[in-house]
Amino acid sequence: MKVDVQDWASRASHFDFQGHKIAYWTGGSGPALLLVHGFPTCSWDWCEVWDDLAQHHTLIACDMLGFGLSDKPKAPYSLFRQADLQEALLSHLGVTEWDALVHDYGVSVGQEMLARQQEGSGAARLGSMVFLNGGIFPGEHRPRLIQKLGASPLGPLVSLMMNRKRFDKSFAPIFGPDTQPSEAELDGFWQMIAAQDGHRNAHRLLAYMAERTRNKARWVGALEKAQDRIGLIDGALDPISGEHVYHVWRKTLPNAWHHLLRHVGHYPQVEAPEEVARITLEWLAAKCG
Repeated sequence: MKVDVQDWASRASHFDFQGHKIAYWTGGSGPALLLVHGFPTCSWDWCEVWDDLAQHHTLIACDMLGFGLSDKPKAPYSLFRQADLQEALLSHLGVTEWDALVHDYGVSVGQEMLARQQEGSGAARLGSMVFLNGGIFPGEHRPRLIQKLGASPLGPLVSLMMNRKRFDKSFAPIFGPDTQPSEAELDGFWQMIAAQDGHRNAHRLLAYMAERTRNKARWVGALEKAQDRIGLIDGALDPISGEHVYHVWRKTLPNAWHHLLRHVGHYPQVEAPEEVARITLEWLAAKCG
């Protein structure tokens, strides 16, 4: 990673969200760009693209509730509440107009923000949105075995047994074979996940998979109505949401932007940061359509 995890942590600011301490980062200048991270990691995921994006945009990123350096209550989690958190952060910063770059778990948060905008219940000045690998279409999501077990009645036991070795074994295979995370990167990812015993919370966070299924019509429908200002950058070798999702995107959203990264996996912003930053900036400059 360009930025050591300790250095990244030292740059965090904090605000209160419904009685919980939330870590967030800002930087750069220009139009606001909200970065929404995925499961099970945090906003450190964005550090490889941060400097390139910050040359053209004011960047805003937080560790969502239950992730990274933010509070991790032992309570149910909801993607709707995470969307509330993003809106609260923007309000805290006085940001009224923004674009977004979203990944993995964050794609559903982004879809909910689009849905709110379309129904007039929130996110009124949201502009363009760039998606990275994630469960955009619930029926195409292919969770790993550990995710399936974590979301099952065995979830509490799976969380209890989670450790660094098991994390490495399940996490590294979702990267491309030529873009594997280094030991230092795995150390950083794990450190952020395990902060405040967050690895014991995985089964609670994994409720997002069922939540996506329940809200499929709402969230896929939001994409269909926003095709002129959304795009997908997809890592083809991702076993969870790789090339198969890219083809569904092109079929379902024929008027939306699309780009396939053939040699990377689930974390394009880490595995191919220069290309992700370049395409994102091009699309945002063109307003995705």
